[in-house]
Amino acid sequence: MVPPSQKNTIDFDAAKLQRLGTPIRKEQTRPVSLAQLRQRLGLQLQTSLDAERILGTFFRELQHLVPVDSLSYQHSSSDLRLDIGQQANHSATYRLSHESEYLGELTFRRRQRFSDQELAQLESLLASLMYPLRNALLYRVAIQSALRDPLTNTGNRIAMDQVLGREIELARRNGQPLSLLMLDIDHFKGINDEHGHSAGDEVLKAVATTIKDQLRNIDMVFRYGGEEFLVVLSGTPREGAALVGERLRSAVLELQCVAQGKPVKMSISLGCSTLEPAEQADSLLNRADKALYSAKRSGRNCLAMAG
Repeated sequence: MVPPSQKNTIDFDAAKLQRLGTPIRKEQTRPVSLAQLRQRLGLQLQTSLDAERILGTFFRELQHLVPVDSLSYQHSSSDLRLDIGQQANHSATYRLSHESEYLGELTFRRRQRFSDQELAQLESLLASLMYPLRNALLYRVAIQSALRDPLTNTGNRIAMDQVLGREIELARRNGQPLSLLMLDIDHFKGINDEHGHSAGDEVLKAVATTIKDQLRNIDMVFRYGGEEFLVVLSGTPREGAALVGERLRSAVLELQCVAQGKPVKMSISLGCSTLEPAEQADSLLNRADKALYSAKRSGRNCLAMAG
């Protein structure tokens, strides 16, 4: 059964967005009007350039006027997807844009159907979200451009170092496992030699896209160098990482690429390491790298686990 859904397109190009009154000096626990909540949101949402924090604040404050069970947001070009709360049957979806600029898609869900009055209130409150969200997305793009490999749209080495250090710290603090997958495209030099470097670039992009499509939102992919990639698997033990690695290997093997009318055969070799007590990033990476070369010595197109 398909859940009931109310879909709307919100384009604030033609909307009359006006700031409301003077700032509220004393925060109230429960706004009594739509205007009051819009004013409150206008103040709170402009204090951050973090899109996830802005949306979290919006979701929390929204409850004072229109109770909802969950908020889902996605903006593909920024590689941003967020789910807050618990899923429910009834939904209202809005496509957000400003001056022809797409700002993502936002879905509210709850157990009871939204009334026309509540939808009107949601749409009015969304006006308070537009400018802070747009600024946050612009900031996110600027940060990502400095931390991304331009060819494959994966993280670069600078981003990898930052993320890996943070994930190791979080894993230790929370007592959670952390695993790495180091992977290499087999016979990549031969692909370049036979089909040309432009075909090699297309292979790199296709493999990167395939890897990302097979992973969870919390998993991260980085271009380690040349034709090598690193996958950081948060909260994933050794056995789970091995399953992910095999899934990636199979997905790449099924890729169908053609260069100058000729099929390009692709496969990857993988090495997997799982964080040990008191282990540092360099050691974790080194063990994954050694496992990768073990897989290549074993004939390629396979996964090897670090000892």
